[in-house]
Amino acid sequence: MKNIIIILITFGITFSSCIYKDEVGDPVIGVFKAPVLDNISGNYVFTEEQAGNVFKTFKWAEADYGFQSAIAYTVQIDFAGKNFATASDLVTTTELTASITVGAMNQKLLSMGAKTNVPSEIEVRVVAKVSDYAEVLPSNVSKMSILPYKVVIEYPSLYLPGNYQAASGYGNDWSPNFAPQIYSVKQNNIYEGYVNMVGSGIMFKFTDLPDWSINWGDDGFNGTLEPNGADIPVPVAGYYRMKVDIPKLTYSYLKTDWGVIGDATPGGWDADTNMTYDSVSKTWKVTLSLTAGKIKFRANDGWDLNYGDNDFDGSLEEGGADIPVAAAGNYTVTLNLEVAGYAYEIKKN
Repeated sequence: MKNIIIILITFGITFSSCIYKDEVGDPVIGVFKAPVLDNISGNYVFTEEQAGNVFKTFKWAEADYGFQSAIAYTVQIDFAGKNFATASDLVTTTELTASITVGAMNQKLLSMGAKTNVPSEIEVRVVAKVSDYAEVLPSNVSKMSILPYKVVIEYPSLYLPGNYQAASGYGNDWSPNFAPQIYSVKQNNIYEGYVNMVGSGIMFKFTDLPDWSINWGDDGFNGTLEPNGADIPVPVAGYYRMKVDIPKLTYSYLKTDWGVIGDATPGGWDADTNMTYDSVSKTWKVTLSLTAGKIKFRANDGWDLNYGDNDFDGSLEEGGADIPVAAAGNYTVTLNLEVAGYAYEIKKN
């Protein structure tokens, strides 16, 4: 009898330790079943004429958390080999299917950085989530090869109205409809871009539209944003990289000057050749003699911020690959940082 009592007590303690949560927010632990995504593998070539057509209806078997609850499913994509470290969400639903058009999928791929001259290998999965306290369950992964078509993407943007606009060539001061913009190239509410700010006592704010209906400032001047907050001061005139994270309501700015460097330049890899900002074209330019070799663009004579071209398509990536110069000659090199997807040109004179 004593043995039976001891066994029952031990079982009771063990069982209660599995189900009892002594603090609010403890994770739910159990044996769960992940969703299973239907096979959608294949090779696809998109055309603009197909934009309105349904590309895929993703289907999956439901997840099982061992208890009744509404489960949210999110279809995610990423480039093959990334292990979904930079995943983009396509759609979130409580159903077991979700559809997306060719046009929407094309837009998403381009915003991720997919090229239009070579197919991209894409991985797809479905992620199940029931609450912040239960395990997120990813499905199996399916792969597709997709060649998107080229379109002019209208990226989400923020406007930067301020008292520097007129002096900097951006229209009237404090006019959001004329103000320079920074962009969310990944369409994730994280924005980046460059703005030239001329004058003294510079102040500015961020607006969501080319008007004042939604705007942010910084009441404490501490890098956090508040709706309708105070004007943001800039200590000195210059060419600034602006970064804004709207979900976190944070921002930062960095004063920059630009140059070219590389074994094709007069200074080799040891010294920059400085570029000059053109306030009319809103670009950085330099005319110089180049040899056959490679170049990159970098800020402030250092490597903390530099741009190269991974695909040699005229679009720049931070920390990207060295840019080849095929033949020696006199060139005009132009750097355009005031567009979504920074661009450059190397033109032989």
